[in-house]
Amino acid sequence: MKGVSVEVIEADLGDREHTSAIVDLIDAYSQDPLADGAPLAADVRDRLASGLRDHPTTLVFLAYDGARPIGVAVCFFGYSTFAAAPLINIHDLYVVPDARGRGVSRALLDAVSDRAITDGCCKLTLEVLESNVRARFVYEAAGFAQATYLPEAGGALFMAKPLAPPDKRFDRTMQGTLT
Repeated sequence: MKGVSVEVIEADLGDREHTSAIVDLIDAYSQDPLADGAPLAADVRDRLASGLRDHPTTLVFLAYDGARPIGVAVCFFGYSTFAAAPLINIHDLYVVPDARGRGVSRALLDAVSDRAITDGCCKLTLEVLESNVRARFVYEAAGFAQATYLPEAGGALFMAKPLAPPDKRFDRTMQGTLT
């Protein structure tokens, strides 16, 4: 995919074309070995677009090469009590394999950052697997670092407690279900 021309837009969750692209990209992300390694369950695919649309803090950006969707950033607004200001959490960032290494992730991150600045956010947050060196490099180049609140206390850890029944989607690392 030589010469990728990237256009990043804020998705309109009322636009069927945008929501279809979001669901397809998240499904592809789910199949990545660093994610679930399997497609989204049919019921999750069916609920995803409406769930994002109905969630009041959802913010999604799509990256396109021409008419082809090649990347997605699914974000949610939150609030920092210590800063008394909004923040944006980048929950999912995905770029199709044949567009990686071409600046698509950085373009998505820049779009999220621009929106956060416009909305008066105090920070952006995200989580990344320790072993995902490529993604960590992209995030660090964009200004992200492991969260540290007191240097002598070490870095912050992201923790999760699965609440869905075990017969739902299985996460190999948490021994539970994935959101």
